[in-house]
Amino acid sequence: MVEKPPDDHAERVHASFDALHEKVGGRLDADARAAIDRIRTAAAERDSEAMRAHMETLRERHGWLYNELAAHPQVATLLDELALWGF
Repeated sequence: MVEKPPDDHAERVHASFDALHEKVGGRLDADARAAIDRIRTAAAERDSEAMRAHMETLRERHGWLYNELAAHPQVATLLDELALWGF
């Protein structure tokens, strides 16, 4: 049986969102936390359609958190990379 190589992209996504959570975690309610988790999962899975939908929902419901996400250095870099594959 061949071992699957580690998914560096998924690891970087999780590390980036963990760093974001350290900054804003104390201000998240259950809905905002779930929204971030959906975006993290879509990003890790490279699901551009789900990312687009979840980001739009985040912007509409949690504008402050959308701004924090877009301004966070690690997450912003990740979003730039995701844009390269169609986000």
